[in-house]
Amino acid sequence: MALINKIREKSGIAVTVIAISLILFMVGGDLLGPNSILGGGNNQVVGEIAGKEINIKDFQSRVDGFRQNYEAQSGRSLNENELASLRDQAWNQFVVDIAYKKQFDDLGLTVTDQELVDMVQGNHISPSILQAFSDPTTGRFDKTAVINYLKNLKTLPVEQQKSWENFEKSLREERTRAKYENLLKLSTYTPKAQAEKEYVAQTSKATLRYLYVPYFSVVDTTIKVTDSQLEDYLSAHRKEYKGTDTRSIEYVTFPIQPAKDDSAALYTQIKELARGLATATNDSVFASTNSDIPLPINMSYATMTDQLKEAVKTFVPGGVYGPYREGNTYFIYKYGGTKVDTVSSAKASHILIGFENQSDSAKAAARIKAEGILAQIRAGANFEALAATSSTDQGSAQRGGDVGYFQNNGTMVKPFEEAVFSATAPGLIPRLVESQFGFHIIKVTDPKSNTLYRIAAIGKTIAPSQATRDEAYRKADEFANAVKTKEQFDEAVKKNKALVVATANRIPESATNINAIQNGRDIVRWAFKDDSKINSVSQVFETEEQYIVAVLVGKSDAKDVKVDDFRDELTTKVRNQIKSEQITAKLKGATGDLESIAKKYGAGALVESATDISLATGFLTSAGFDPIALGKGFGLKAGQKSDVFTGENGVFIMEQINKTDAPKIADFTQYKTQLTQSLESRMSYLVNEAIRENAKIEDRRAKFF
Repeated sequence: MALINKIREKSGIAVTVIAISLILFMVGGDLLGPNSILGGGNNQVVGEIAGKEINIKDFQSRVDGFRQNYEAQSGRSLNENELASLRDQAWNQFVVDIAYKKQFDDLGLTVTDQELVDMVQGNHISPSILQAFSDPTTGRFDKTAVINYLKNLKTLPVEQQKSWENFEKSLREERTRAKYENLLKLSTYTPKAQAEKEYVAQTSKATLRYLYVPYFSVVDTTIKVTDSQLEDYLSAHRKEYKGTDTRSIEYVTFPIQPAKDDSAALYTQIKELARGLATATNDSVFASTNSDIPLPINMSYATMTDQLKEAVKTFVPGGVYGPYREGNTYFIYKYGGTKVDTVSSAKASHILIGFENQSDSAKAAARIKAEGILAQIRAGANFEALAATSSTDQGSAQRGGDVGYFQNNGTMVKPFEEAVFSATAPGLIPRLVESQFGFHIIKVTDPKSNTLYRIAAIGKTIAPSQATRDEAYRKADEFANAVKTKEQFDEAVKKNKALVVATANRIPESATNINAIQNGRDIVRWAFKDDSKINSVSQVFETEEQYIVAVLVGKSDAKDVKVDDFRDELTTKVRNQIKSEQITAKLKGATGDLESIAKKYGAGALVESATDISLATGFLTSAGFDPIALGKGFGLKAGQKSDVFTGENGVFIMEQINKTDAPKIADFTQYKTQLTQSLESRMSYLVNEAIRENAKIEDRRAKFF
């Protein structure tokens, strides 16, 4: 009986303890976590704009609204990349609602109901309405369709009514912002003195000779740069190096690659499919039903893989060919012959010399550079090598300028496309082609063809079995459990020759990918966690193709810029300063003509000429566009030689041979227009940057997503 009483006495305590435990289990993270209320954080604030905090619930509500509209229009669910894009849209909408709206309100800018009606169904239709209510076949806008839609709006589902309401809201915001930017554009003014200066810079001509010693002529390893020198340089140029919150990691990967058994099983399956494809009465249906990836039945060279381009030359109509392996996919093809296509395909390479801006002076400078490169190629220089070093199209530059196969259907900009499809044979197009992106130097590698190949194709991808995935994870987990520090990480990698260390530097907190790793958010979140210390090793992370173990090797803080945040850039700057001092000291006090001085200096000194160049677009052969050197040269008198001075990329002595001053003119309107248009073209960007900077935006979304 005493025992029963004891149980009764304690039961109340037990129930209380269990209840508290359950509550802590459910809300403990909110109360005690690093972003918790009791922990001093505020895990409800996703960011701050102009002093106004954005609550996560409000933010998510807006994202959900965008998501519903998107899914209603597309008829499918979003993938992760699309959802990330909608989050960006939602965030930018908050920026407009708060930071921009303050500017609009201060100026009294509004869009009236009458204006909105005019934009939707009046005489000044919004481009968004034109796009939404145009016939997809003819492209013709149908105002009647808009009116009928609005008449029937109240009979539509609530979701569609809400979607239209949001659409109209976006139209108002779009028009208000356009008004604001137009006000600023119309307030742009170029003084006569500035226009005159631009005229002189473009029109005055000079012939210069110069001695040039480039920095690269002094071997880097001969220059010792100390940390104190880097600190001094950073302190003197603090405003040039804006801090950001980033992390740097090293990592190893354990690929989830199909094993031999996985490959053998698929190979057997695809041979059976080849027999079925050969006898199928409807080969296109059979192919599409059995292929892991969608493949067109009619292919041009522009849509073929490199392997198929070569193989198709040997195909005979009715034959089944393969399997061909590309990566982890096997392909078999049934060839049905050729026909004439309505569009043509071609292959080309290019070197793009882009404009710095749309001014005449910038275009002239780009043209001079492009003409120089074209002349080198026509004289026998290697096209691919020059593309790699000179093209401003970095994507194709890495491939020697190759842009691959494409069709004459607007894939490329019109001037480029017309030039390539006008060529009847492979080879260099002997002229520059200008587009809105710059000047193109083009080599046609495979001239136009309108042959279309009928190919019923099946692609089967080797998928690793669960046993294969488990084995890859076992290796990754064993590695992660054995190393806890950077030192142990490095030692383990040395012992395992199959592992290769990769580095990802200065990863921003919002990053989704890490180098070639897709969907790397979990790794980024780990790197930015407060308890992830320098040299600490991560747990095992999983992606579709591999397991990853990382070690944190660096941090940068937006509010505390350190030398290590910009070590490479700072080292180059300081090293060049030291080189400049050494070169200058060696040239100081030298007498005689430039050739004599160069000979006395020794290896590395170049003497070159620049004939009839302008201050705005002058291009020095080896030094390139160097405004410091040009300014010095134009500032001399005919026959005068400058002292030794430091330019952008080396040390100079300039000598002016002659100069032709710009003729006197009374009207500088042309040059005022050039400068004004150049500024107006950047207005939208500059306004956006200024408003965002003034709003002191703090974006903390990466803590949540």
